[in-house]
Amino acid sequence: MKRRNFVRKAFLGTMTTVIGTEIVFGNVLPEGYKPLALQDPDPYKMFDKDKGMVVLNDKPWNIEARAHLLDDKITPNKFMFIRNNGIIPQDIDAGKWTLTVDGESAKQSKTYTIADLKTKFSQHTYQLTLECGGNGRSEFDPPAKGNQWTVGAVSCATWTGVRLRDILEDVGIKNDAVYIGYHAADVHLSRDPKKEPISRGAPMSKVMQDETLIAFKMNGEDIPLAHGYPLRLVAGGWAASVSGKWVNRISVRNIVHDGTKMTGTAYRVPCNPVSPGEKVKDEDMCIIESMPVKSLITYPKTGATIKEGQKLNIRGHAWAGELEVSKMEYSIDFGSSWEQGSVEKPVNRLAWQHFAAKVDFPKKGYYEVWARATGSNGISQPMLLPGWNPKGYLNNACHRIAIKVA
Repeated sequence: MKRRNFVRKAFLGTMTTVIGTEIVFGNVLPEGYKPLALQDPDPYKMFDKDKGMVVLNDKPWNIEARAHLLDDKITPNKFMFIRNNGIIPQDIDAGKWTLTVDGESAKQSKTYTIADLKTKFSQHTYQLTLECGGNGRSEFDPPAKGNQWTVGAVSCATWTGVRLRDILEDVGIKNDAVYIGYHAADVHLSRDPKKEPISRGAPMSKVMQDETLIAFKMNGEDIPLAHGYPLRLVAGGWAASVSGKWVNRISVRNIVHDGTKMTGTAYRVPCNPVSPGEKVKDEDMCIIESMPVKSLITYPKTGATIKEGQKLNIRGHAWAGELEVSKMEYSIDFGSSWEQGSVEKPVNRLAWQHFAAKVDFPKKGYYEVWARATGSNGISQPMLLPGWNPKGYLNNACHRIAIKVA
């Protein structure tokens, strides 16, 4: 009996250490029962994701889509990537949630409930493209540290909220305001309440755009928890790290915001080209802002087989950060020649655009279909990996799918 009690106490002690807090009523835990906190979580059920999504990390949660799952013109939750830096907040009461605006360049500190935001300010809805700055990191050589995203850390959902500009005008901002920083309710992985998992921001020029929202709806419904419920910042066209989730405070700064993951090499690339593997000083790194021109073939799925003589209909999406995509092309001879496809205008600024083409193949065999977008500034995607950088950001190489003509 003493031996059993000793083993039980040791077991409870171990579980308490793993969970990070006391297991209340642990003394009556059924024999052999494993608390839910220690059971392997099912992210597909937890976050209402499709089983085809790929989990890259669970501490914190980082999940991406496969290219063919992103075929919808408006990305549904089940196919939307998750990029977290900390632990998702729990026990949220949206009725008590507040957003405070303060900072050295705010004329006053002011706090709003979600009801205040909905009633005091005009509501706006936009389709907005959000892409992780590290999307495509897995292709870099030498490898870059971080989640090894392939092509699926991008989405374009419909976001509804109020313009951040309207909130700031209500608070009043001083002439020396140059940046905002966001602060949120997610918890640092260490569970240290004094540490923020991430606190990035944007310059006033981005903040004051019509499409920069404090959002409370995604695709017409409450934002899913994993995507920032009940309130988040959405700044389309820029690295998605600018679009903070679970936002409860905005600080108006008279300097470039210096929050967590705003300094050093975080979400920065070398200001000038460097050799692969070269070490770069922090002061020689520049903050990522507008994302580069890029495209994604979403139909058919790579590896498709068609009959000889059959035309292949391809389609997908293209985007260019703050700009529009002006031209879409495809190649079946590894970039030796290019044919033009069609590309639609965006529904609104900063929404991705949809392209399509009919592809002919000369004979039986293996092919790759490459897609290349060109932005309104005349700059096209590189055929293969662009310039190397230490953190593996901004890979906008042409997307490719394999096709067999049988």
